Amino acid sequence: MTSENSEQEPVTFVDKRKIDPDTGEVREAAGEAQPLAGSEVAGDVQDGGVVEDAAAEVEEPVVETAAPETDELAERTADLQRLQAEYANYRRRVQRDKQSDIAGAKASVVSELLGILDDLERARAHGDLDSGPLKGVADKLTGTLTSLGLSEFGAEGDPFDPELHEAVQHEGEGNDPVLGTVMRKGYKFGERVLRHAMVAVTDRADGAAAPADANDTDLADSAESEQQ
Repeated sequence: MTSENSEQEPVTFVDKRKIDPDTGEVREAAGEAQPLAGSEVAGDVQDGGVVEDAAAEVEEPVVETAAPETDELAERTADLQRLQAEYANYRRRVQRDKQSDIAGAKASVVSELLGILDDLERARAHGDLDSGPLKGVADKLTGTLTSLGLSEFGAEGDPFDPELHEAVQHEGEGNDPVLGTVMRKGYKFGERVLRHAMVAVTDRADGAAAPADANDTDLADSAESEQQ
């Protein structure tokens, strides 16, 4: 009976190798009892799906690495765009400051020449600039300053503007004030006021607008007579 049992029961041993020497696949668990090579049980195990299931469980999923690279590229692109915008703003600010400095320098030089213009204006009022070489010099100087952006303001009859005119004398009740005597002209360089005009302020005469109204009435009457 002993010999019969030995023939029916296969001899087994514990194989602790992690790699199957026959298939080259990783085994499911170390220390699993393996049947002796050449036995019928070993053939059944090899023919079954045990080895294939173990190989399927060992396969690891592929990790996608493209997402971090895409995020880093987007971040670098945003940094570059921000630097470009900051540099563009810096260039515009420098250009604006440069233009402002140039305009300020021109206005400073022109301001020093206003006294010469006052002298030429007094000479013109006395008739000294009607002819002669001084007239040509005065015309050239005035033309050059005008081309640079200098303009004068403050004439008799202009409405009084406290932002442009400096009133040193006021006559009347202050209703509809206008410029009377202009003692010193005012000058602007572009939109910058270089000097306020020194004037005497008076009220607009009540009959100043009357002739205009009378003329308008006469024109209207003549138009009606022509139509008739």
